[in-house]
Amino acid sequence: MKLAPSREGPRINEEIDVPQIQLIDVTGDNVGVVAIADGLARAAEAGLDLVEIAPNSEPPVCKILDYGKYKYQAQKKAAEARKKQRTVEIKEIKMRPNIDTHDYDVKMRSIRRFFEEGDKVKVTLRFRGREMAHQELGAKLLDRVKDDTSTIAKVESEPKLEGRQMVMVLAPR
Repeated sequence: MKLAPSREGPRINEEIDVPQIQLIDVTGDNVGVVAIADGLARAAEAGLDLVEIAPNSEPPVCKILDYGKYKYQAQKKAAEARKKQRTVEIKEIKMRPNIDTHDYDVKMRSIRRFFEEGDKVKVTLRFRGREMAHQELGAKLLDRVKDDTSTIAKVESEPKLEGRQMVMVLAPR
């Protein structure tokens, strides 16, 4: 029965407590199955560490390398992965049913910019006063938005009325 490593990361040098290991030398060549003492001796001769790379294989795979450098590279790789990770935000565009053509064009430019940045867009159409009696104008406007963005976006949730506002969510293609 193997015990879990006492600290984070792979086991190194004397922490490896199995009789046989699959050894990979400094140049990356597979030496084969050797005794742990032989692996430790080769690592000491090279002035490097014996690091357990694949602990779950039979026998475990160990490589002769500079552990400090290995840890640093792993840290850099993790930081790079975090940097490239991006959360998708939902941006909201608010309109009114009787929006003017220029105002509509400005809103459409914002929507396109949001899609280029990889964000989703929630288009909210607010009805005030007697505009509630003409909901078909709002539906037409949202259809127009849907048609204008059809090449760059897909409809994630169809327009639906929630109280005094009609809401539609678009996602980039």
